[in-house]
Amino acid sequence: MTFRGADVVSTSFDNATFRRVLGHYPTGVCVVTTSDPEGTPTGMVVGSFTSVSLDPPLVAFFPDRKSSSWPRIQKVGKFCVNVLAADQQDLCRRFATPGVDKFAGVTHRTSANGSPILDGVVAWIDCDLDVVHEAGDHFIVLGRVVALEVEGPGAPLLFFQGGYGAFSQLE
Repeated sequence: MTFRGADVVSTSFDNATFRRVLGHYPTGVCVVTTSDPEGTPTGMVVGSFTSVSLDPPLVAFFPDRKSSSWPRIQKVGKFCVNVLAADQQDLCRRFATPGVDKFAGVTHRTSANGSPILDGVVAWIDCDLDVVHEAGDHFIVLGRVVALEVEGPGAPLLFFQGGYGAFSQLE
C-alpha cells in the first residue's frame, strides 16, 4: 500500500456531493456537556464521536470551528459525552439550537468530574481534555476517559441521510 500525502490534491466534487455521499454513513448522536467553575452548565450536540484507544483510554469528537459552545467546554478542560437514546430527538434539537437555555427543564446529575450527565441517555463517558488538533473547519478533540457507564441499554439515536432514526439488529 502506498500513501501519497499532500501531493494529491485534486477534488472534482462540491460540498453538496461530499455531504450527500458521507450522509450514507450513519453516526451516533451525543451531547457533550461541562460545567464552569461557577456551576453554569454548557452543552453541544456532536454527531462525530468515536473511541480511539484502550491504553490509554481515549475518545474523540469533532466540533465545528464556528461553535459557540466548544470554546466554553475547552476552557473548562473536562467534559462528559452523553450518548443519546433513540427517543431523545427533542433533547438533541434543544442542544443543537443556538441562543437558547439548553438546560432549562432538562434533568441531569453531576458526574464525579463535575460535568452534567443527562437523564435517559444510553451511556455516558466522562473525560479530561487531552489534546486538540486543528482539522480544516473543525477541531479534533481527544478526551482521556476517567469514568464511564451504561445507563439504559436501549437503542441509540442515529443520524442518517439527513434524518434521525434508531438502530435495529439483524437476526
